[in-house]
Amino acid sequence: MSFYVVIPARYASTRLPAKPLKEIAGKPMIQHVYERACESDAAQVIIATDDTRIEAAALAFGARVCMTSAAHNSGTDRLQEVVAQLGLSASDIVVNVQGDEPLIPPAVINQVAANLAANDYASVATLSEPIHSFEDFRNPNIVKVVADQQGKALYFSRAPIPWPRDHFAKENANNLPENFPAQRHIGIYAYRVALLDRFITWPQAQLEQIESLEQLRVLANGEAIHIAEACAAVPGGVDTEADLLRVKAILETQG
Repeated sequence: MSFYVVIPARYASTRLPAKPLKEIAGKPMIQHVYERACESDAAQVIIATDDTRIEAAALAFGARVCMTSAAHNSGTDRLQEVVAQLGLSASDIVVNVQGDEPLIPPAVINQVAANLAANDYASVATLSEPIHSFEDFRNPNIVKVVADQQGKALYFSRAPIPWPRDHFAKENANNLPENFPAQRHIGIYAYRVALLDRFITWPQAQLEQIESLEQLRVLANGEAIHIAEACAAVPGGVDTEADLLRVKAILETQG
């Protein structure tokens, strides 16, 4: 099985400007992400950006860079431009690794690509992990997912799903039931190139607009998403200054 990794990296960030170039353990953050991705089995790893400062930094540490339009409305649109530039075939598999995930395990990159290759019914594959905390279950910033017994995603939501009706009907229930199957979506995706080509022709779906979840456009158009529990823990990415300090502490400790 062959696959490609594309790492979208934008300079602008509301909460953490210049995020991809923030220094962590002597390297820009985007370099840590790139090096993790290169430890996977990907045939090629490409950084996609619309900013010449990120391009210069990436070229300095030896990465391949695709410059993309600054007008894209979504990361998926940017990804499609990259695969078009590369001339990939409709059946090729591309894994989108976010540029703010410097701790991502290479094993999960391999896993999501292999899952898509092994499930012909799906156009997209992604991963999840169990939710153990009542607070996380109720947190709208943590996206939940439910799937059928074959690993086909049924729905993604910011709402707490599935809802344990009888448990929460109890007075003062402020925890989750034992062995509760709630799953948190992890934002790593493998796509078939043909799906990316179709995706950019679709308008935003109503559910996508309501939930602010781009993957719902895929489901709304009748495409299948395969989901499985990640084979390794995926630490959170970097969205804020506090996240950056947390990741710095981890990577500087590792040397």
